[in-house]
Amino acid sequence: MKAATLSSNATVSYEVSDHSYEQDGIRFLTIYSRSLGGRGDISVFSPSNGKGHSSLPVVLLLHGVRSSHWAWFFKGGAHHTVSHLIDIGRVRPMLLVAPSDGLYGEGSGYLAHSDRDFETWIMRDVLDVVRELPGTADDSELFVTGLSMGGYGALRLGAKYPDTFSGISAHSPITSIEELQKVISFPFPSQGINAGEADILEWVKSHREHLPPIRFDCGISDSLLLCARSLHESLTASLVPHRFYEFAGGHNWDYWRQHFEDSLLFFEEILSLKEATG
Repeated sequence: MKAATLSSNATVSYEVSDHSYEQDGIRFLTIYSRSLGGRGDISVFSPSNGKGHSSLPVVLLLHGVRSSHWAWFFKGGAHHTVSHLIDIGRVRPMLLVAPSDGLYGEGSGYLAHSDRDFETWIMRDVLDVVRELPGTADDSELFVTGLSMGGYGALRLGAKYPDTFSGISAHSPITSIEELQKVISFPFPSQGINAGEADILEWVKSHREHLPPIRFDCGISDSLLLCARSLHESLTASLVPHRFYEFAGGHNWDYWRQHFEDSLLFFEEILSLKEATG
């Protein structure tokens, strides 16, 4: 498979929350997206100590099933986690961007469906708006992470667009459309979704020479643990560099709140290594 690129959509229109009413540094954006045939929402966190920076690293946060853009902040407290790590000097100021998955059924899988393109919504429409946010620039490093279905999205999109992202992380990831089908209560629309397009391993193997650093983890009490182990074993057999961790915990926000900082520290490690090696 060839590395994918998307042309920029120069006519993205959006509405932004009024700064006077925003709290905790979180702002809300609603975007008109041709890919969705309607509107989509994004939550964005800008750290207070990131003001004045012109090229902040951007971390894209992908949510799980039956959820939306607000969950990473208002269930996961992601803004508190990054602020704490910034305050104690463990990571540099980073912009957190949490889009909705497009709100198809209980979860879109961040895939292109026959009638709406949820992949292009993320990879073109959302990123076009990100590049216009204060503190970002065309050369801002972009990272992607996600949990559950969002972990699947992070791994697949990160591997499909290896030149877009500087690092990939996933927590408790669903690793296939078959696994996604098991956690939603309606048939996932297999029509119009190419099996090869949806296969994480195919994209990883196709782009193994160009992949950014990858890590993922799963709780030992998580029903997805065997799938995560299987992906780890397949990547190892294919000689694809990556890190895989197993921690105590299950498929819940207690686990994700605890381990989100592992993604941020991983991204900081990548940035520091790039600086050290020029």
